[in-house]
Amino acid sequence: MDLQALHGKQLLAAVVFVAATVVLAVQLITPTPVVVSVGEGGTEVAELGGYFQYRDVAVITVSAVLLGSSGTYLVTTDWSGRDAKSPAIDRRPPDSAGGAVRTDGNDGLAPSGDLLDARREEWEETAERLAKNEREIYETILDEDGVMAQSDIVDATDLSKATVSRTLDSLETKNLVERKRRGMGNMVLLL
Repeated sequence: MDLQALHGKQLLAAVVFVAATVVLAVQLITPTPVVVSVGEGGTEVAELGGYFQYRDVAVITVSAVLLGSSGTYLVTTDWSGRDAKSPAIDRRPPDSAGGAVRTDGNDGLAPSGDLLDARREEWEETAERLAKNEREIYETILDEDGVMAQSDIVDATDLSKATVSRTLDSLETKNLVERKRRGMGNMVLLL
């Protein structure tokens, strides 16, 4: 889990998870002693340790419920950090998505149809805001419907492998592209 990715609800769930764990552990380790008073001609006070009072059981129950629910939320949360407003790209293999199998090596990573048209407009607006090398690489990938092998980018541009790699690092940092490992190379996808 990337601790820098914790924001909003995820951060709250993580804090609740840790707090509930601490409360539950402390409560189970140190139960409240039960005090018994016996009096026949006098009172004698004796403490019976190791028993839980109703209040202890309630604290343990609430802590366990909070621990379970916050833990479940953290495990099932999408940690990609992707903006909920951006349309999702179907990244399933083409045969399971019902589309045609591509023969250009893109493995069904590129969006198609109406989604491609909508994304293309977005990508073109983004390309206009980029600097020289970033724009050249971004537009090269855009010309290939948003998915291209990194080695093909080097071949399609006059840039060196190192320059392409550094520029892709910069674009990845800006969440504009994503590199996926495919065999010995990378496939680059526009986001």
